[in-house]
Amino acid sequence: MTRIFVDADACPVKEEVVRVAERHHLSAVFVANSWMRLPDGALVERVVVPDGPDKADDWIAERATAGDVVVTADIPLAARCVAAGALVLGPTGKAFREDGIGMALAMRDLNKELREAGVIREGGPGFTKADRSRFLNVLETTVRAARRIAGG
Repeated sequence: MTRIFVDADACPVKEEVVRVAERHHLSAVFVANSWMRLPDGALVERVVVPDGPDKADDWIAERATAGDVVVTADIPLAARCVAAGALVLGPTGKAFREDGIGMALAMRDLNKELREAGVIREGGPGFTKADRSRFLNVLETTVRAARRIAGG
């Protein structure tokens, strides 16, 4: 059965995930290193993992399989989940796919080096209403595709 896994630390689209999960009667599993307030929902599951680098990422990557959906802005986690066959989205609605994940990882590494060298100082653009709307639409489509993959 399809599940939606959410890398919940700093995820701006928790309510949208719950809305789509409930519409499709799917479990929405929010994973983080600490307790956090989540939207109410009968299908909402909270997983708190121990502190430590990549503990939440490891938990999700060990469980996400073909037919699941993963929501994360973390590109290395996205790469691991794509390799496992999961459908992966960023919170702006950007889909991570096998044919583009290598480039996404390379760009992440380049930007990290440029920030460390002081060449660029800013993070990315702020999260907008258009991002939220795009995410909601893409999540709906992605959940339908994941359910077909999972056979239900």
